Amino acid sequence: MSKGIVLLAAGGTGGHVFPAEALAYKLKERGYSVHLVTDSRAERYAGKFPADEIHVVPSATIGSKSPLKVASALWTLWKGMRAARKLIQRIKPVCVVGFGGYPTVPPLLAATRLGVPSMLHEQNAVMGRANKMLAPRVRAIAGGFLSEEGPFGEKTVTTGNPVRPAVIEAAKQPYIPSVPDDPFNLVVFGGSQGAQYFSKAVPTAISLLEEPLRKRLRITQQVRPEDMETVNSCTRRLEMGADVAPFFTDMAERIGAAHLVLCRSGASTVSELAVIGRPAILVPYPHALDHDQAANAAALAATGGVKVIAQSELTPEKLSTILRGSMTMPEKLAKMAAAAKQAGKPDAANLLADMVEAIAGGRSIQQFKGAGV
Repeated sequence: MSKGIVLLAAGGTGGHVFPAEALAYKLKERGYSVHLVTDSRAERYAGKFPADEIHVVPSATIGSKSPLKVASALWTLWKGMRAARKLIQRIKPVCVVGFGGYPTVPPLLAATRLGVPSMLHEQNAVMGRANKMLAPRVRAIAGGFLSEEGPFGEKTVTTGNPVRPAVIEAAKQPYIPSVPDDPFNLVVFGGSQGAQYFSKAVPTAISLLEEPLRKRLRITQQVRPEDMETVNSCTRRLEMGADVAPFFTDMAERIGAAHLVLCRSGASTVSELAVIGRPAILVPYPHALDHDQAANAAALAATGGVKVIAQSELTPEKLSTILRGSMTMPEKLAKMAAAAKQAGKPDAANLLADMVEAIAGGRSIQQFKGAGV
């Protein structure tokens, strides 16, 4: 018999959905029924998200200065509020948890108005706009990188970011350095917006390497569909092993097999790198709202597990030099891998599930303060 329904609300991108997915697995293990409320973008995750039901409610972001667009967004949010209110009254969740993104706004506003125990999880080092607006209304905030001394510190617990079971599995694989003459696995990814830069920079940087180093490289690179042919033709010309695709369903496993990762620094990415324990070159997406990617990267760079380089400074020539040094100094990468692993929080999903149960039961979160630090 189910202990009750927990309603998870998440925006439709991987950065919001993946931590919600990790929590969903833990809650189901503990006997809860899990429902997800999101937007239409999350339909691509519907087949594997462990929810008993997935609901879509209208929502919108108020990012425009046009009075007409603002009015339209407010009208959509009002419709979303009505739909979320009816949903919550029908399924009667014991707790509602928001994971950021504008689709969380109607469900969390409806839940707090109805008196349903509610909390937020903020993945980034800088709180997003939706969570910042909702923060005063909820009973607790779990933070991937948020400080318990910052704004809303009295209700904030630094849990770390929950990671998916595939990441926990990949973390069991020890880091084995690539010694000279051995294959060197390089994994490159950047999300839907961030991959374009890597599609241009990486092939050029590799072309500047000496042939013996190029022959060692085995590349996994996520690219946009429109960049596929360009990147593939370059790797064929350089006669090197490469697996190029717009999306990899087994990315956690590929990171586990990597000797070096080159990627953006979204909160989920940074957290997964740390849990698995792999050295990385982080290139924060320069157009990210609130520069949250730079703050996320800085948090892991402080441990020595990654190197952070601004996109404006990472020329193909500089990237080529970094790759050359990485491939010829395996002991340096091994130290970075160990430092990253030390910073990982593999138990974040359990801690977050503990908080959900406390909130649902009307208990204080003070017992969790400092637990994830």
